[in-house]
Amino acid sequence: MLPLGQTAPDFDLLGVDGARHSLQSFRDARVLVVVFSCNHCPYVKAYEDRMVSIQREYSANGVQLVAINSNDDASYPEDSFDNMVKRAREKGFNFPYLRDDSQQAVDAFGAVCTPHVFAFDSDRKLRYRGRIDDSRDPAKITSDDLKNALDDLTEGRPVRQPDTRPFGCSIKWVQTGSHPS
Repeated sequence: MLPLGQTAPDFDLLGVDGARHSLQSFRDARVLVVVFSCNHCPYVKAYEDRMVSIQREYSANGVQLVAINSNDDASYPEDSFDNMVKRAREKGFNFPYLRDDSQQAVDAFGAVCTPHVFAFDSDRKLRYRGRIDDSRDPAKITSDDLKNALDDLTEGRPVRQPDTRPFGCSIKWVQTGSHPS
């Protein structure tokens, strides 16, 4: 997993908007939040509305959320690019949703599940990694971990809890023998 304080790995990925996106595409964001996501995972589905809400709430402070789907779409056809386009439209995603077919991005970041969050400061140093919050059920949240980190980052403070344990569905690796299933 990408260590705290490390520079964000670059990527060059196709978005559901039909454009290619790289780290440089988001150079104007004060804070860049990369969320490894997908279409099929029930945990991600439970968080999609919160992801949209976080982007809406924090965009005025220069925060840009980006979701990346790296799952093997041969074994999980619901995670195909065409289905990503449909999902983004249906859920009203207000952030880029990118496809990592090669799985190079997920490998570089070291994400272990969906959703798994990596938040970078304006120098693109990793300042927060982990979960969005502590409950799949929005009514049972006791710790707004990502929002707390975003508040700290946008107000120029050190992140109070920079590392939390993510939970969700495992990354679905293409079966090449190089990654666990």
